[in-house]
Amino acid sequence: MTIDTPHSDTPRPDDLDSGRPLLFRNATVLSMDPAIGLLEGGDVLVRAGLIERVGHALTAPDDAVVIDATGGILMPGMVDTHRHMWQTALRGFGADWTLSQYFVFYYLNWGKIFRPEDIHAGNLLSAVEALDGGVTTTVDWSHGLRTPEHGDAAVEALRSVPGRFVLAYGNLLGAPWEWATAPEMRGFVDRHFSARDDMLGLQLAFDVTGDAAFPEKAAFEAARELGVPVTTHAGVWGATGDDGIRLMWDHGFMSPDVTYVHSATLSEDSYQRIAASGGRVSVSAESEQNAGQGYPPTWRLRRHGIPVSLSMDTSVWFSGDLFSAMRATLSADRAREHLEAHAAGETVVHHTLRAQDVVEWATLGGARVLGLDDRIGSLTPGKKADLVLIRNDRDPAMFPLLHPYGHVVYQAQRADVDTVVVDGRVVKYRHQLVGVDLRAAREAVGATVEHARATLGEEAWREALEPEIPRTEPVSNPYTYSTYRGEGVAVRQEES
Repeated sequence: MTIDTPHSDTPRPDDLDSGRPLLFRNATVLSMDPAIGLLEGGDVLVRAGLIERVGHALTAPDDAVVIDATGGILMPGMVDTHRHMWQTALRGFGADWTLSQYFVFYYLNWGKIFRPEDIHAGNLLSAVEALDGGVTTTVDWSHGLRTPEHGDAAVEALRSVPGRFVLAYGNLLGAPWEWATAPEMRGFVDRHFSARDDMLGLQLAFDVTGDAAFPEKAAFEAARELGVPVTTHAGVWGATGDDGIRLMWDHGFMSPDVTYVHSATLSEDSYQRIAASGGRVSVSAESEQNAGQGYPPTWRLRRHGIPVSLSMDTSVWFSGDLFSAMRATLSADRAREHLEAHAAGETVVHHTLRAQDVVEWATLGGARVLGLDDRIGSLTPGKKADLVLIRNDRDPAMFPLLHPYGHVVYQAQRADVDTVVVDGRVVKYRHQLVGVDLRAAREAVGATVEHARATLGEEAWREALEPEIPRTEPVSNPYTYSTYRGEGVAVRQEES
């Protein structure tokens, strides 16, 4: 039964939520599987939560729901490996901040005002936003968990949304060697993560300051005891650097299950240690370009063969979709390549990094960084059915479709996400979320905004929203003209 053609009515909810097989028909399929490649006019069959077949003119099972994907791009669900989801409750508030202002607001002044219900609200809206934008797996770098109750609220929000998530447990106001080793932490893990769950994983999220005493050692030991990976902000200008990497190396805590976020201001020696240990990096190009962590490091990571994934960091500053991440990452890498060549008096005539590479970083690359590439990240038979159909007949930029990978990176946007499937379940169809309560998320975040504004007070709220603009002295111009001698001839003003 075909339920979707370019002019068909929206299918009935029971068609999408029936547990019947799904067959996507006649799409441009970006499988991200080298053995399958790119298929023009390709089909993908989903059954029992798994990708069953990928090919051309597949036979539809008698009970299948067939989705006509003509004119669309079908690809794996995207993977965001670092997003502070709780901060989505103050979306856009820090648009003009520097990294220092971010630290002052959350770490020094106001991080303490966020209640468990505020963590829940931010996570809920962020989780819904991720699905709406085609991000089917998100790492919640949740460093607002000041108490186990905050952690419970974060988990409850993530489990209420039909996406795939990894909770990276952190506490920006506490010492990781204390909260990670506390009995309350063990109790939290036992409550929520006693059994393996493909829909919600766990990491520990903390940074290494470079203190020679290496107090973070206890937190790494706790992660090993719990059997969970570590994600850490590394190579952040003025905050975390080479000393932290060296301490991790010297104490034996650099391993393949560590994710280094940003990694933008490290030395060659540190990159070599990450590469030798099998570590992975999460790049947040929009954040690195704007906030001051350093220049997006993909141009260096590629040289060392370090696995790359993409992330959005935080919606308190930046956009929350991976289309922006792909665009910013490819542009930053190419800009650096050109600048390096120009500095040497040379010209780049062939780009090294291609659009296909960046689409891979946003899908299979993210899955690899999370150790989930055996389950997600590509449209490979046997893997979990996490898929995104990009199609929008109302968007002029979605036609013509000539370079599919380049189209995803430079032409498409979150409004073009037509259908999203997670674990075989349709969670968005024909640009509408399915089985997701956006209104409840909006109302919860509205309450958090009211609480935050009332707690800060109007003066502090306005100061944080509109930070001071530094004075900029104009450059002295020796060609300033004041008098003219002859027709159309300017005379330089003499300095007094």
